[in-house]
Amino acid sequence: MSDRHEPTDVTREQAEEAVRVLLRWSGEDPGREGLLDTPKRVVKAYRDWFSGYQVDPGEYLRRTFEEVAGYDEMVVLRDIEFESHCEHHMAPIIGRAHVGYLPTNRVVGISKLARVVDAYARRFQVQEKLTAQIAQCIQENLQPAGVAVVIDASHECMTTRGVHKRGVSMITSQMLGAFRDDARTRSEFLQFIGIHGGR
Repeated sequence: MSDRHEPTDVTREQAEEAVRVLLRWSGEDPGREGLLDTPKRVVKAYRDWFSGYQVDPGEYLRRTFEEVAGYDEMVVLRDIEFESHCEHHMAPIIGRAHVGYLPTNRVVGISKLARVVDAYARRFQVQEKLTAQIAQCIQENLQPAGVAVVIDASHECMTTRGVHKRGVSMITSQMLGAFRDDARTRSEFLQFIGIHGGR
């Protein structure tokens, strides 16, 4: 199943004009020297920030390796840095993801786990959905005995507006299969990623 979105019918010129409208609404003059190229820069930045809509994250997990000498213990990739954007305020979400799975008869290149995180992060998101999407993608494509995903992130929609609380981060987790059913497996994963006291 593909997560790829169809191209929009909005042109680059229309997107740039939308930026000019926001600049005017903010009280600025989009025609002044410092802002002349801002619409082009913003549209280019959006193409980078939201490139996750152009890819199917599951595609990264389709090439696997079966020559693992019977290895069936936990595979964990910690501290995957990512940037995303809140779908409510379009403000940045900056964080780290920790991903683990229990392989059955095949493994995937570890860089592909980081690519799955980025593919979902480079979309408008809420952290809970991002966490679940990463876990479900790994589960569906690798069919492991279990998947664990923990995300720790700060939300600029909370630190730069509204309650203005800096230094606050949010932690979300999604545990599937053995990680949900077996407290020892879950505890081992949480110890690997530096979160203790999990039950």
